[in-house]
Amino acid sequence: MKLKCWIEAIRLRTLPVSVAGVILACGLAVSSGSFRWLPAMLCLLFALLAQISSNFANEYYDYRDGLDSPGRVGPRRGVTEGDITPRAMLIATYATLGTAAIIGCCLIPFAGWWLLPVGILIAVMAMAYSAGPYPLSRHCLGEVTVIAFFGIIPICLTYYLQSGEINATVAAASVGAGLLGANVLIVNNVRDRKADKAVGKITLAVKLGRPRTMLLYLLNGIAGVLLILPALIALGGLWWLIAIGCAADVIRLWLKILPLKGRALNPMLGKTSMILLAVAVLYTIASLCS
Repeated sequence: MKLKCWIEAIRLRTLPVSVAGVILACGLAVSSGSFRWLPAMLCLLFALLAQISSNFANEYYDYRDGLDSPGRVGPRRGVTEGDITPRAMLIATYATLGTAAIIGCCLIPFAGWWLLPVGILIAVMAMAYSAGPYPLSRHCLGEVTVIAFFGIIPICLTYYLQSGEINATVAAASVGAGLLGANVLIVNNVRDRKADKAVGKITLAVKLGRPRTMLLYLLNGIAGVLLILPALIALGGLWWLIAIGCAADVIRLWLKILPLKGRALNPMLGKTSMILLAVAVLYTIASLCS
């Protein structure tokens, strides 16, 4: 039971968001002939651990501040339900973040000491999402944070650490991936909108309302795919059809999500994150084949 609670706290459904960014960056590096497996693997580990530490922090600080309650609509929270002690979750949060920091330091030889302040910023933001004097997740900034720290920064950094440069195609793809990743948070916040509003947690879904937030989900998805499209076109052939297929999948999932409420939205978190992962994996396969 204890292991299951910790696995739930990791939030496996959302992890494809951090994995996908690194995979997409690696695919871009393959297409430019600059792929390097060691910095790529270190970036992948860093991204995973940074996200897990942020998920742990979210569970702990939302519990501490009374934003979660037993029997919540979303996935079970071990701390709130009494399966994990708050102290254990806090220790796990900073132990995971510390491990991510150690791995991040291993990347310094590939690019220089300027990576240190960047790594510190990422660590601070991982905590600032849920903690601090102005928690980003409670002030309509969650989606913006995802775009920056699960799209733009990891993709540009991972690509730079392999190639030593960043170009317009990479920058566009990083924003596109961030928009697709933000849709996972949109589903989460649409599900929790009423509960969040009741405890004063102001998310984008609370601010905009469900109809407009779901419209944003559709626009994010289409724009995200279009921003990755130039990278696919640059590969030549018919690889651009991957974008068409992924855009169609965004629309299909959007239509499926529209009537759903409460716990029925939980599986949609994983399905939404899988769209981004599919784009990243398919692009990387296309790069290897081109």
